Amino acid sequence: MAIELTPSAAARMRDFLARNPAAPGVRFGIKRTGCSGFGYTVDLAKDVTGDDQVFELDGVKLVVDAKALPLVEGTRIDYAREGLNAAFVFHNPNAVAACGCGESFTVGKTG
Repeated sequence: MAIELTPSAAARMRDFLARNPAAPGVRFGIKRTGCSGFGYTVDLAKDVTGDDQVFELDGVKLVVDAKALPLVEGTRIDYAREGLNAAFVFHNPNAVAACGCGESFTVGKTG
């Protein structure tokens, strides 16, 4: 399994990278947050380390820390607009629950 980008997510990430040509890619990860345990992070990568897995997806280098990979493996990242709002949307097969506001998720096993 790997991580998947929808065409709209890839286009948005390519736009970020075009505006920041020094960035080696887009970093996708997780952090402990919210009422369910983990939240997703998407930002420009500052660097790529030996602990990172790099996925080349539709013209985007997606950088994922090896420690986060088991929790996000198989995730499909989309970019959706709803009215005036736009955001990345995550479809993670490892998530067994999410908080009511959708900001955090829980996985069955964390290690």
